[in-house]
Amino acid sequence: MDLKLITNQIIEIALEVGQFIREERIKFNYQDVEIKGLNDLVSYVDKTSEKLIVEKLSKIKVDAGYIVEENTLSEKKEYNWIVDPLDGTTNFVHGVPSYAISIALEFNGKIIVGVVYEVSRNECFSAFLNGGAFLNGQPIHVSKRKQLSESLIATGFPIYNFTRITPFLKTLEQLMKTTHGVRRIGAAAVDLCYLACGRVDAFFEYNLNAWDVAAGSLIVTEAGGTVCDFNLGSNWLFGKEIIATNNYIKTEFELLIQTNFNKKAD
Repeated sequence: MDLKLITNQIIEIALEVGQFIREERIKFNYQDVEIKGLNDLVSYVDKTSEKLIVEKLSKIKVDAGYIVEENTLSEKKEYNWIVDPLDGTTNFVHGVPSYAISIALEFNGKIIVGVVYEVSRNECFSAFLNGGAFLNGQPIHVSKRKQLSESLIATGFPIYNFTRITPFLKTLEQLMKTTHGVRRIGAAAVDLCYLACGRVDAFFEYNLNAWDVAAGSLIVTEAGGTVCDFNLGSNWLFGKEIIATNNYIKTEFELLIQTNFNKKAD
């Protein structure tokens, strides 16, 4: 399987559908928003984008199933496309950057291709297994900051699952006091890509889905970073929680998260 070729094909799809999203943003009306759940928004742009992506992915010569956010098609196989057609929908409907398309190819639980197209900034991040990570075709790498005290951290705020809000707020308090700051961009796929290219140095969030992190996680690891769950294990893809770092602050950052979110104390 030619992963580089598949990556380039996905990039073409992301750019094409991204243009549709960009054009729709100009004329988008908030009345077109639908409510999936508490603070969980969706629009015709999400749904149409997903249909376009699924249709175009079906033409790539991979016998793959689909794990997609808006349930356009649901079928799991040995290989699976994992798709978020518009990560950062709340940002999109309010006209706030950032929002992105995220497309990954998974094989038996391992991500082997990942593309994230941040539409509002026209930045396309990509990676395939053992092939390095790229931004608009140029190689990228995680930052070399070695201390938590000199790092910038990204996270996502819970929007409806507040069961772990106490350890989350405790973690925020500690990070506010001991780092250069905390950023909440509003799209996990973008958070991970910003880590991959050195704009932030670590990222953590809970209550995420596979389509939020699949593509971005591969881009992080191919850029030299690390990814794990809150127990420092490998259940980050479907386990609804993730820690990602630039590798240099890995031990310090992971210890902070693991201590505060100790599952025995939940």
